[in-house]
Amino acid sequence: MKHIVSKLLKSAVLTASVLFATELNGQTLAEELIKLPSVRKVERMAEGPFAAKYLVWFEQPVSYTDPSAGTFLQRVFVGEVSRDSSSVIVTEGYNADYAARERYRDEISGLFNLNNIVVEHRFFYPSAPENIDWKYLTAENEANDLHRIVTQFKTVFPGKWISTGISKGGQNCAIYRAFFPDDVDISVPYVGPFCKRVEDGRHEPFLAKKAGSESDRAALLAFQKEVLGRRATIQPLFEEFCNSQGYSFRLPIAEIFDYTVLEFPFAFWQWGRDINSLPASTASDKELLAYLIEAAGPDYFECENPHAPFFVMAAKELGYYGYDTKPLKGLLTIKNAEGYIYKIFLPEDFDFKFDKTLSKKMQKFLKTNECNMLFVYGEFDPWSSVRAGDRHSGSNYIFIAPGGSHTSRIRSFNEPVRNEIMSILSGWLYE
Repeated sequence: MKHIVSKLLKSAVLTASVLFATELNGQTLAEELIKLPSVRKVERMAEGPFAAKYLVWFEQPVSYTDPSAGTFLQRVFVGEVSRDSSSVIVTEGYNADYAARERYRDEISGLFNLNNIVVEHRFFYPSAPENIDWKYLTAENEANDLHRIVTQFKTVFPGKWISTGISKGGQNCAIYRAFFPDDVDISVPYVGPFCKRVEDGRHEPFLAKKAGSESDRAALLAFQKEVLGRRATIQPLFEEFCNSQGYSFRLPIAEIFDYTVLEFPFAFWQWGRDINSLPASTASDKELLAYLIEAAGPDYFECENPHAPFFVMAAKELGYYGYDTKPLKGLLTIKNAEGYIYKIFLPEDFDFKFDKTLSKKMQKFLKTNECNMLFVYGEFDPWSSVRAGDRHSGSNYIFIAPGGSHTSRIRSFNEPVRNEIMSILSGWLYE
């Protein structure tokens, strides 16, 4: 996880091609952006659906309390519609490579034809210092990153601002609003979870009692039991597959096999798979394994996990989910799954205990804030077990897509509900 800051700073001079864009008062957007105090480089990109699009490298302090910790460069993707338009800032929770795609556009930006700004999360490569110190990877520091970017970008884009994000990005969207409630005018977090501890405890009963129908849940459990019951023949195939892919794990392959089967129902409902696609109990070993891997690939448990910064934050303050091993008693090689995050995902030098301060702050904020927030969730998504709430309150709205998954968006709802959502957002945006 290296970030060669010096090379980026050396190439901070804009070329003529970078400066070419639509002009306002004789200045291009690139010329305005490069003048911002913390912007170190601006690169022209294929504009796609925008009038112009840029990759901006924004210098941030590693620590907001200790200047000696140094700085790093954070990637910000800027899609310009108009300097006079309102702007959507995507508070990404991970790497933001997708924003470099020519046709990429956030849903809100597309629905209202707004400027689209995507901020990659700190410590996800390449938005990371050369040497990582996990104590500086906190939700508050990331909120401060967003605050500095929005504060400076408002001098270029003075219209209204909407923050949005998906999954951890949705969580990040709400956290940012809790720390800086007046930075933006509207927030639309999608499928954002709010856990209370490392293994929160609410996901497991949700999967056991609320995801899908009773017969659906029974079918998934039967699939898990069938796969584990054929361990003698399926596990060797599983190991062969992992070897062919070059996967490496911290735990024995038998335990990784267990965790992959445990992950299966969570992944199944998270991504909204069709229950009718489930193989019959008479399917071959290869067919069962292929379906398991397609739904819950073992690469999730690999040592070299690009999502390591997320797991650090989950263990420090964001929380995560656990696994209920009781329904599979006698079929697993592990006694229980407690503490699996520490065993599988965290860096070897991780030595932090879970801090409940952020969780308490968010619980209070979600219950008491009145700042134009519209939350979107999927009914069967396991993450909705730790959602922001169940019903509308004041200027805050909760919409749950029937039968929906982690892919639920505004477009997921039927026309009457979509129109209701659009009416709410339009009222906030154009009032």
